[in-house]
Amino acid sequence: MIDALIAAPLLLPAFAGTATLLFRRRRRWIGAAISVGSAAGLVLLALVLMARAMASDPLAYALGNWPAPFGIVLVLDRLAALMLLLTAVLGLAVATHATLTGLDRKGWHFNPLFQFQLLGINGAFLTGDLFNLFVFFEVLLIASYGLMLHGQGAQRLTAGVQYVIVNLIGSTLFLIALGLLYGITGTLNMADMAVRAAALPPGDMGLLRAGGLLLVMVFALKAALAPLHLWLPRTYGSTAPAVAALFAIMTKVGAYAMMRTVPLIFGDGVGQVLLPAALVTMLLGFVGLLAARSLRDMAAFGLIGSTATLLVAIAQFDQRAMTAALFYLPHTTLAAALLFLTVDLVIRWRPAEGDSIVPTSSFAGQGRLALLFLAAAIALAGLPPLSGFIGKLLILQASLASPYVIAIWALVLGTSLLAVVGMARAGTTVFWKQGSCPPTSKSRTAFRAIEAMPAFFLLIMLGALTVAAGPATAYADATSHQIFDVPAYVRAVLGPAAPGATP
Repeated sequence: MIDALIAAPLLLPAFAGTATLLFRRRRRWIGAAISVGSAAGLVLLALVLMARAMASDPLAYALGNWPAPFGIVLVLDRLAALMLLLTAVLGLAVATHATLTGLDRKGWHFNPLFQFQLLGINGAFLTGDLFNLFVFFEVLLIASYGLMLHGQGAQRLTAGVQYVIVNLIGSTLFLIALGLLYGITGTLNMADMAVRAAALPPGDMGLLRAGGLLLVMVFALKAALAPLHLWLPRTYGSTAPAVAALFAIMTKVGAYAMMRTVPLIFGDGVGQVLLPAALVTMLLGFVGLLAARSLRDMAAFGLIGSTATLLVAIAQFDQRAMTAALFYLPHTTLAAALLFLTVDLVIRWRPAEGDSIVPTSSFAGQGRLALLFLAAAIALAGLPPLSGFIGKLLILQASLASPYVIAIWALVLGTSLLAVVGMARAGTTVFWKQGSCPPTSKSRTAFRAIEAMPAFFLLIMLGALTVAAGPATAYADATSHQIFDVPAYVRAVLGPAAPGATP
């Protein structure tokens, strides 16, 4: 029974998204309840699957009972379970926020698109096949196109067209990479490809590495790694902040794909080009945060910088650095989402300034927002007492053996200072300096304290990660060991008798 549950994170949002279509015009509250209930169900499912992943080696589930590598296989391990839980928690917060603030009522299809977005993301984390990884990428991207344009507007439409063009290019390169890898190995099942890649003659290794580099470039585009990062600030800064909060997990889909494929199939040689790019991206992201003139742009550049910090650890492709990355990954995702939801509340509760970083006249709920913004700033900058401080310490410690150790330490510490200065500038301007407009009435009807509940929920999750840093680090260490245990993955997918299934 537990094996069949591996498919549940795909089936639940698929059925929920279809059900919400029935209520998109009348009794829309039922559709919203289905969407929020589906997200809550995904949290419970993810907890059950995480408990299963912690109990044994990776587990494969063959759809239609077609064995790998011929059929579609879903693979559950510690890494997939972590990503499923992170997506579910983020999805629950965003779905609730969209319902409470009325964002889902600005268009007919928000809830169905939201559910299919979760379907695509969960599928990308569970699939054991590169072609189906491409398919799930396309599912989540198609849903993200609609969500990005939700609420309409000329600026949003312009950014949406650019977003579509960039991702179409990425999809084309993905297909070219898949064709090259299939031509050289004869398979697209990741476990089977790992076995065949290890047995290739030396003359074919160049083609394998070329396909791997092209695939990593596609994942770098998804993760907004320089010089492929320019699409993200425009896209995330133009869409609704609550949608951008959900999109915070999408850059992690690219990071996940690197963690899954490079150690399993290509080895760390393909990943060596990532570390310098990640360092440059980290600097560009936090410089952009410091220079931003609007809160949405600031949050978008902060997401770029924090994701690049994560990729600095991933790009080293050793077990210790991967442990640091796996601890920092949920922190940076939740911190970026918290900042985006806080920005959305500022836009809703402020009088007329919107998300501009300018002095503000007094408005209802200002104290709550100041607290949320301070917490988001601490989280994004990686300051104590929240878990980002622990994550950055782990990354710095793991980088001591890297040939880039001086650059890593200098940029991680230097960009943390840039984040502190940038967030402090924005916070003091928005919440402390008084604008020339008359104070807004404290009974302003636009203010509803319950709207801040999802943002405070994310803050509680960050606090829980901090308190449970010991168990979380132990889980991350065990997950890192499992990522580099290629025989265990091959054994789970292809069976114990498969070549490469034994160390």
